[in-house]
Amino acid sequence: MFELKVVTGFAAAHQLKMVAEQCENLHGHNWKVEVCVAGEKLDPAGVLIDFGILKQYVRDIVKRLDHTFLNELDFFEGNPSSEKIAAYIADTLQERLGDGIRVSRVTTWESDNACATYLPPAAGS
Repeated sequence: MFELKVVTGFAAAHQLKMVAEQCENLHGHNWKVEVCVAGEKLDPAGVLIDFGILKQYVRDIVKRLDHTFLNELDFFEGNPSSEKIAAYIADTLQERLGDGIRVSRVTTWESDNACATYLPPAAGS
């Protein structure tokens, strides 16, 4: 099994309802995003997927989130939490990946000491 990781980030605001009092206020974060993909087989060039291609796919997804008010985006129902952001990135990326490559985890850091990790179910589970 091979696993690759790319790291990027974005800035956005959100409001979380029915969570900690401070989080109910409009606030923003500079999110750090770690995306890992995995697969069993390397291509003829000896790579799982070209890092440049993977980075572009992730950039395209994160671009939809950057400098937005996340509560206004249709794909977040309810609270746009770090957990939901990680799942959104993972699910959207998986749609773009070829056969034999799967998203193994996405971690969204909303600060230096707080993050959420989404582990998508393995294909066929």
